[in-house]
Amino acid sequence: MEHGILLSGGTDVDFMIHGIFQYSFFGHQVWITTTHVCLFIVMLILIGFAVAANRCMAKAKEVPGGFQNVVELIVEKLDGMVDVSMDQSAPKFYNYIGTVFIFILFSNISGLLGLRPPTADYGVTLPLALITFTLIHVNKWKYQKPMTIWEDICSPLPKWLPIWAPINLVSIIAVPISLSLRLFANVLSGTAMMALLYGLLGWFATAWPAALHVYFDLFSGAIQTYVFCMLSMTYISNEIGDGVRH
Repeated sequence: MEHGILLSGGTDVDFMIHGIFQYSFFGHQVWITTTHVCLFIVMLILIGFAVAANRCMAKAKEVPGGFQNVVELIVEKLDGMVDVSMDQSAPKFYNYIGTVFIFILFSNISGLLGLRPPTADYGVTLPLALITFTLIHVNKWKYQKPMTIWEDICSPLPKWLPIWAPINLVSIIAVPISLSLRLFANVLSGTAMMALLYGLLGWFATAWPAALHVYFDLFSGAIQTYVFCMLSMTYISNEIGDGVRH
């Protein structure tokens, strides 16, 4: 079974994940899909940019220009976003939030390059949400006392009456699910709509759908990236903030 990894303007465009080739791994057949290939391409581009940025900053000039300006602007804006949301805890999360922001943003807008956005696959968005979920609870146990955590689970009733505990536990478990589904569903919906547009209109969809690409890939992709990172910072800083107050 052979399928292209690119989204073109032909009638064969779809929004499904397809297997490109398979191999045997300890007796199990494992598929390399369009998501793996597009994710690999995105990673290569970002790694290339990171290497170039590292070399540029190693020879940074006092008066920046060109590529150094771009790198410093990106770092300044991302760090500023984290500072506003996380206050004193921000420096600990510059690298994580910055990396996640750049990865999700470039994955979302990769449709402009003809790729199927990796974030249109739930297998990509769920691990990102689980990493944030892990950080939330690592910081919760680091900055809060066990009794405080138990009181929150029993809230709004007293700690000796844990009737609400199951409901609160469900709300805790729902965090990574909501984070991952929000990002996945929004990116997939844009991918599906553009694929249907190209598939139905064929050659007629030559240049004018570029405006829709700007909305679904660029504008919506940037918004979803910002929402994911802001929610991640809010959840984490809430746990750290509660710990400081207690």
